[in-house]
Amino acid sequence: MFSGIIADVGRITNTADREGGLRLTIDTNALGLDDVLLGDSIAVNGVCLTVIALDGYAFTVDVSRETLDCTVGLDTLGAAVNLEKALRLSDRLGGHLVSGHVDGVGDVIAFDDLGESWKLTIRAPQALAKFIAPKGSVTVNGVSLTTNRVEGSEFDLNLIPHTLQMTNLKNLVAGAQVNLEVDLIARYVERMLGKE
Repeated sequence: MFSGIIADVGRITNTADREGGLRLTIDTNALGLDDVLLGDSIAVNGVCLTVIALDGYAFTVDVSRETLDCTVGLDTLGAAVNLEKALRLSDRLGGHLVSGHVDGVGDVIAFDDLGESWKLTIRAPQALAKFIAPKGSVTVNGVSLTTNRVEGSEFDLNLIPHTLQMTNLKNLVAGAQVNLEVDLIARYVERMLGKE
């Protein structure tokens, strides 16, 4: 589990084909890998991946074809990626409960400078739209955010300068795609109510 509070923006420094999937090496400066063990989980752009090798300030993960087909941003050499280590039971939950299991890919419709903040408008896949509610939580490229306006499958998020400074969301433009994870509780409520 994760909180959606990004600890560092790393960079994909190596990609190697793995029978359709990829093996990625990711460099990090501020994540701190001293307490990371082989087999630990790190969220990379919101995708929970397992560490298979450590080397100084870099770690290596394998990404399956299934994961690559359901996400964006993991197959580009040099790409900036949001990083978060898995939560410990003693950690503060500054964002919301995030599983690291991306539900779908959204399209950036607009990214507007409002002066003191930025408004990000995203179109979610129709199947996910029902899980996104005003003042609810959604994860965008691993970042826990609060929705403001929701209309159909489009929703607005307000990003403060600190969020832009600490994440790769500052690189977004209209037409970009992002990894989305809807609120975990909303998915379970729907299942319990038998809406599927």
